[in-house]
Amino acid sequence: MRYRIMQRKLRLIIIIMSCMLLSGCGAEQAMKKGDKYYALGEYFDAANQYRKAYAATPAKERTLRGQRALKMAECYRRINYTQKAIAAYNNAIRYKQVDSLTHLYLAQQLMKNGQYKEAAKHFQAAIDSSASLSTMTAQSSPLIALATTGLRSAQQAPQWKKQGSDYTVKRENFFNSRRADYSPMLGGDENNQLFFTSTRNQAKGDEYSGITGTKNGDIFVSTKDEKGKWQKPEVIDSELNTDFDEGACSFSPDGKTMYLTQCKTDPDYPRYATIATSNRSDAAWSKATELKVTRDTLSAYAHPAVSPDGEWLYFTSNMPGGKGGYDIWRVRLTSSGTGSVENLGAPVNTAGDELFPTFRPNGDLYFSSNGHEGMGGLDIYIAHPTTNIVRNDSADQSSLQIPHSSFKIIHPGYPLNSQGDDFGMTFEGLKNQGYFASNRGDGKGWDHIYSFYNPEIIQTVKGWVYEKDGYELPAAQVYMVGNDGTNLKLSVKGDGSFTQEIKAGVDYVFLGTCKGFLNHQEHLRVEPVKKSEEYVLQFPLANIMAPVLIDNIFYDFDKATLRPESKEALDQLVKLLEENPNVTIELSAHTDYRGSAEYNKRLSQRRAESVIRYLIDHGIAQDRLTPVGYGKEQPKTIRKKLTEKYPFLKENDVLTEELIKKLGEEEQETCNQLNRRTEFRVLRTTYGLFNK
Repeated sequence: MRYRIMQRKLRLIIIIMSCMLLSGCGAEQAMKKGDKYYALGEYFDAANQYRKAYAATPAKERTLRGQRALKMAECYRRINYTQKAIAAYNNAIRYKQVDSLTHLYLAQQLMKNGQYKEAAKHFQAAIDSSASLSTMTAQSSPLIALATTGLRSAQQAPQWKKQGSDYTVKRENFFNSRRADYSPMLGGDENNQLFFTSTRNQAKGDEYSGITGTKNGDIFVSTKDEKGKWQKPEVIDSELNTDFDEGACSFSPDGKTMYLTQCKTDPDYPRYATIATSNRSDAAWSKATELKVTRDTLSAYAHPAVSPDGEWLYFTSNMPGGKGGYDIWRVRLTSSGTGSVENLGAPVNTAGDELFPTFRPNGDLYFSSNGHEGMGGLDIYIAHPTTNIVRNDSADQSSLQIPHSSFKIIHPGYPLNSQGDDFGMTFEGLKNQGYFASNRGDGKGWDHIYSFYNPEIIQTVKGWVYEKDGYELPAAQVYMVGNDGTNLKLSVKGDGSFTQEIKAGVDYVFLGTCKGFLNHQEHLRVEPVKKSEEYVLQFPLANIMAPVLIDNIFYDFDKATLRPESKEALDQLVKLLEENPNVTIELSAHTDYRGSAEYNKRLSQRRAESVIRYLIDHGIAQDRLTPVGYGKEQPKTIRKKLTEKYPFLKENDVLTEELIKKLGEEEQETCNQLNRRTEFRVLRTTYGLFNK
């Protein structure tokens, strides 16, 4: 009996020992898998393995249990599982696996959870433990800086939330899914498209990311219908999206080039984000191609943002030479690729992470950071230039000069910022309204799209550059000069428009230019207003290769005498010639086919000479002007734009007597009116250039 009892005890001991050995073996195997995933940046998969190892580690092995809790916490921190990260960090501290960095990271997670008092304790603990080190290491200095900033943030955040701001924020569930939706970016000539990144189930590919546990991100777009209502977001149906991660896009000023972040998967190599470009052909976006920013292949390049002048690409990177973590950099965009790379330096960059740069069209740089004083997680900040942005048009450099040290950093407060991550701004024109992303209030850390509005008073000018008697000129540029020192070159959109913020009490001159066209100048001065106002300017540019119609020139019946109502059109012609002093023109008058050829030619010649006399009387040199009366010799050739107004006409129709007589009575009269016209065409553009 005693032998049997001893035998049973021995078997039980063997079973227990076997279970312990198997458990330990399983934990070690899970740790090896977790370490491999972690090295590849696949933190979701790594966290699952570390959690298995932690659960299989006996409680009495306190050191090992604490080490595994700490690794688990690091993964949860990186994938925004805030509450799980807090629990894991607390376990690591409970098992005495704690240092100043652990206190810092736990404090940052507590900030994201709105536990400001508890966060302050751990920020202070991080400072104290770093300060107590006998030797200050290179790593401890930025740690103390972040902990000190974090402590001030924890102390001020409750007051910021109580104080509030003029911002109104609303979660836009129409764009959101049950997964992450972030980095909204308005596009289209009228801001009628909203692009954003999403990991929803409709994204391409069947696999789930080892980083997030969701599908890889794709770029989706929602478009407004004719009534201004947003339509259901759809994944961009082209080669732009792949099975890899695509997202965080921005556009060149003309809207034809998309810059985006792309992160490809390699099962044996860490994942590094890269910047890629895609070009728009009609309504389709091409396959993305990598943009080489530097030769460094071991650093991440992400979150591209094009400056309003289109000459600089701002982005985020952890490449060497920064202030710490991820910094905001910029690189010059040239016709042959990218130029030199610059770090924005202080005060924008800190020992923390600066991410998601974007521009408001007025030139203000918006970005997100966890290194400045904030409310928790990533907060949105405004880098506002404290000096005028002056254009330098030297022979070897042509760009907006923005001294890095001239930025003033502004925290826009609550509710634009929250205890969670807030980032990815996009603006509806120059108004302080648009969209951004935040994971506030989401227990799983998913990002969602929000709208924002700030009722600040803004005065803007909207200009339209187009060919006189023709279509918009997207290749045009507008120069803007103000007596306050403003000196800007403005690019126009695909519809030939531009929008720019202006200041009350400043005298502005706008010069519209385009290759192959005469310049056009407009002046503007506005006074202070009590509500936002937009002022509209027109820039009709005359083609130097084709005749240009002068509208609203009227003569007495059967005479060459100019009627008083012609004055406005004639004064505009005087202005045009003054703005283009090196141009000489032929001023021509034309009649319809009725009447004799000889009589019509004499009448049209006298009419052309009447216009020339007016121009000379108003200061235009006579040798710049050539009057010609063509009578009915040159019937009008119809251009495409005119067919929109007169559908019965076709492009390149010539309004001959034969063609007109085939039309109805009303249509015949319309054609005769079109033939009775006064035009000018440019003869040369070098008048006076070679005078001594």
